[in-house]
Formats: sequence, structure tokens, C-alpha cells
Amino acid sequence: MQEQRMQGVLKFAVAATAAAVVVASAPAWAGKKTDTLEMAYDQAPENVDVYYNNVRIGVILGQTVWDTLLYRDPVTHEYKGQLAKSWKQVDDRTLEFELRQGVKFQNGEDFDADSVVYTLNYVADPANKAVTQENVRWIQKVEKVDKYKVRVISKEPFPAAKDYLATTLPIYPAKYYKEVGPKGMNAKPVGSGPYKVVENIPGKSITLEKFDGYFKDSPRPAAKISKVRIRFIPDGQTRMAEVMSGGEDLIMNVPKDQAEKLQAVPDLQVVSGNTMRIVFLQMNTRDGTPAPQLKDVRVRKAIEHAIDRESILKNIVGGGELLSTICTPSQVGCTHEGVPVYKYDPALAKKLLAEAGYPNGFEIPIHAYRERDQTEAIINYLQAVGIRAKLNFMQYAAMRDQERANKAALVHWTWGSNLVNDASASTPVYFGGGADDLSHDPQVKELLDKGDHTVDTKARTEYYRKALEIIAEKAYAVPLWTLPVYYVASKDLKFRAYSDEVPRFWEMSWK
Repeated sequence: MQEQRMQGVLKFAVAATAAAVVVASAPAWAGKKTDTLEMAYDQAPENVDVYYNNVRIGVILGQTVWDTLLYRDPVTHEYKGQLAKSWKQVDDRTLEFELRQGVKFQNGEDFDADSVVYTLNYVADPANKAVTQENVRWIQKVEKVDKYKVRVISKEPFPAAKDYLATTLPIYPAKYYKEVGPKGMNAKPVGSGPYKVVENIPGKSITLEKFDGYFKDSPRPAAKISKVRIRFIPDGQTRMAEVMSGGEDLIMNVPKDQAEKLQAVPDLQVVSGNTMRIVFLQMNTRDGTPAPQLKDVRVRKAIEHAIDRESILKNIVGGGELLSTICTPSQVGCTHEGVPVYKYDPALAKKLLAEAGYPNGFEIPIHAYRERDQTEAIINYLQAVGIRAKLNFMQYAAMRDQERANKAALVHWTWGSNLVNDASASTPVYFGGGADDLSHDPQVKELLDKGDHTVDTKARTEYYRKALEIIAEKAYAVPLWTLPVYYVASKDLKFRAYSDEVPRFWEMSWK
């Protein structure tokens, strides 16, 4: 592990030296001069249509270009009206919304009940294959009451409905979306948010421009910076060289050790904070798994005991908190009471492997798409007990497709719950019987379903607790930590870091 970390430091030094050469000839923070915020990000969205991608940059764009019915304050978690000016709970399955009048989409189309009805009914229909099924599968139908009033009806009581409607379910212009569909929305996105997309070069960059027609009654302020250009640069060293040279004003997800080095650069600021994002190692126990060894619970428990989570958190992650369950601690329904935790014990890990018939260990593939330094640390700990994990590092969409095709054994996931501060947005995604469930435990699924649809908070939490206890006892996954985010930005940029990992461009300004 020490050798790999030293190699990382050397790579950073090389990148920093290259950047220093660029700095000598580059203009200082051209973004401020042109009123264009330049940002570099590692993952490109497979589709800008929010419902057809589930990478973080898709969530960021969703919050920037579109609006939702409700708005949840990122600090107080208070709900406010956004596209809806008021709402009421009609019964345990029905929410009624009085919509704002006079709101226009960025193409000039009027916002009204048809926009809400068409958008939500379209994406909730399984035939339309929204990638983010977990966000919409609770919707039975959306009905138009009149031009500015709608009802959202859930299949069963769904206490988290308002949180979803305030975060992950943006509303599209009905006429336009009927005409172009998800492909057209990707090619030429149209929303009602504070920024509009003026250029989308798939896999390369997206350019946003302040929407001057943004409605004044929104709980969000109108944008201050004229343009935002997001370039997709997979290589972390290149992103850091860009921000050091003044070619970019903002980068995020910077590794702890490198962020600390960049604090010494006079023209930069480093901002960090804990987030809702959880990190865990999922183990494929399904029929046809590429690693049949994982069918044995002793092997899975050996993997649990093999990883020194505290050491990785302290030395590599540099923030966040240890997890004992597969959900974000702040989420309603997330609990760790009575759930077993596996402590670091490599001797016990080796003993369990020998008992399972693998005294010399075995080879196994491991998939990951970000936080490579953390994955490599996990691989080193597995290697120490005889489990030789081969890394498959790739873009998120490619990794997800392999996992869903049952071609992944160990998967190093991070999950931000699409902003939703409710356990229904985390644990059931990976253990509720959906496309990303690699264990398919019927008892766990039943408990999670009950938790998702029980109104009483105490009863909900108990259902989730029992499900989380089984997941831990059967060692289907290794809960790791919540993930802090380190941002590096020009000192000229005024911005704030939030726990939901959404850079709020509309709040940002130049100093």
C-alpha cells in the first residue's frame, strides 16, 4: 500500500510541475473576466435527460436546468413551493398541488398541469425504461384536476413522496417532450430552471447560460454568473493541472492528500464537507455470479474482516464517518441499532477462508468507477488475506451495465440517494429486488417493501432495521463510510459546499 501511495505522490508532483509551466503563460482566472464559470468533472452523463442517467453530474444538471414541484431547503430540509405554490395531503396515497401560473419553459412553452401529468406519467411507465426506476416506481398515476391543479397518486402509501417530488422528479415541457422524447431532450435539453443548456457536446462538454426568464417567485435566486461550461476530463491529474493553471475555476471530488497540497497555491481555495453519499462493497451471490466463492457466507464474512475501514477512512478518505449499515445516517428510517458490525481481523479472515475451502485464497474481479485510491487500498487488504482482486475501473454507465448483466463479482459503489433524505432511496436500490440487487433475498425485499410503504415512522424504522440486520448477518455487502467532497476553486469564486454534493451555480458569484 505504501508503495502505491508513493507512486500517487510522484504522479501528483509530475502533474504539478507540468501545471506550473502552464501557469507561467496562462491568464489568471479567465472565467471571471468573461463571466464564465469553467468547471471540470470526471464523469460524463450518458443522457442529459435526468430520468435516463443516474450519475452525479446528471443530478447536478437536473437541479440546474429544471425545476421540481417542491423545493427542499438544503440546510433546514424545509419544503417550499417551487413549480407548485401550495399542496395538501388528500389521503394516504394522494397529494394535491396548486401550480404556479405565469411560469415559462426556456423554449417559451407555458408551464401548466399538462407538463406535470405528461412528465410523471411518462417516466413512471415501466415501458419507457427510465434508468432511475427507483425514483418513479411508487407513482400509480398523475391526474389533471384543472389547468393549474394536479393530483399525484401513489400505488401504496409512500411517506417519502414529498422528498422525491422536491429533489429527483423535474418537470418537462409536455408538448416538447412528447415531440422529442429522451433522445431529443438529451440533444437539446429544455427546462424552466435558472440556467439553460446552449451547447451539448456528448462526452466532451456542456455549456449553460443564465435563463433571463426564470420566474421571480421561485425559492431559488436567479443566476448571477452569465455562463457555466462543464468539461468532462476523466483523468484526475489533468483536472488538477487545469485548475492550477487557471484553465478551470472549479473541480470537485479531489483526493484528500492532493487537496491538502493545493491549499498552498495562492490563487486557489479548498472547501470540503461531509455528504449524504455512502460507500460500500457489494458482493454478488446471485446464480451465475462470476465468483461462486461468494455463495459461501464464510467467504463474505472473511472479506468483511479483511478490510481495515478505520485506517482507510483516516489516511485516504480524510473525512466522513464509518458506516455500519447500507444507508445514509441522516436518512429517515436509517438505523444501526442491533446490526452486527465486522471489525478488522485479518487472522479471522484467513481462518474463515480456510474453513470455506480456500486456504490459499482465490482470484476475483472487482469493479469500480471512482475513488480509485480507495479501491486500491481495499484490494491491498484483500491481497493480505489471500484474495487476489483484479481491478476493472471504468465509467459508471459501463460498470453499471456489467453489474446488471451479472458480470461483476465485487462492486465498489458510491451512492448519493439522488438527494432524497429517506432510507427508501438507498437500501432498496441495492437490496429491494431491482436491477442492482445482487443478492435477491426475498425476506429482505419484503421488509424493505413494508418500510417503504408504512406511514408510521417507528414501524417504518423497525422494518428497515430488520432488513439491514439480515443484510449484515448474511454479509451481502461491506458498509464502508460516508464520502466527504473536496472542492478546489479559484479564490475569485464565491460558493458554498452542501451535503447533497450539488454545486449550486445559481448561488455562485465572483468576489
